[in-house]
Amino acid sequence: MLVWYSAHPGVTFAERSHSWDYASMAVQITIRDVPEKVRNELPGRVASQGKSMRVFLRAELERLAARPSIETWLEQARSRKQAAGTRISAAQILKHRNADRR
Repeated sequence: MLVWYSAHPGVTFAERSHSWDYASMAVQITIRDVPEKVRNELPGRVASQGKSMRVFLRAELERLAARPSIETWLEQARSRKQAAGTRISAAQILKHRNADRR
């Protein structure tokens, strides 16, 4: 379960999503039912980086949000492939891959 709290009550997420202004928009996220294995792993990672859990998780969320979703990435790759108008066989791909490994 993901819970959003906003400093702007009465304004929907969709109305705000077009302009992210972190200075004026306080958001809290609550994540429930985190597996015990994950919960136990995080403190060690946080400690090894000398950060607080809040700073560590915020940085991880920012890193995640900066990357396109797999669906978006695949669509971009398909568009580039179609725009290039070339075809490479699976055998050619494997041949080049194997040559790069030597």
